[in-house]
Amino acid sequence: MLLAVVALKLITETALMVLLGQWVLGVLAGKQRGSNLVYQLLQAASRPFVAVARRISPVVVLEQHLPLLAAVLLAIAWLILTLAKIRICVQVGVALCR
Repeated sequence: MLLAVVALKLITETALMVLLGQWVLGVLAGKQRGSNLVYQLLQAASRPFVAVARRISPVVVLEQHLPLLAAVLLAIAWLILTLAKIRICVQVGVALCR
């Protein structure tokens, strides 16, 4: 169980970093971000998480707000997974969680 929680937490952290990197690069590149190769790679890496956000969000959510929604959902998932990891580590002992 601990392995599953740690793996999901790692995926969540990676996705959050990809979305953060995409946002920072989008701010730095401005309107030219669509032609930036690194931005396109980050956009491709975040596409599955944005697609999940699209599926669970109401229709009124604008397309440009979906990455922010995905980041918020991932942050909530990260918090839940962190609390689950802490709970498991307290149950089995902190020495076994290293």
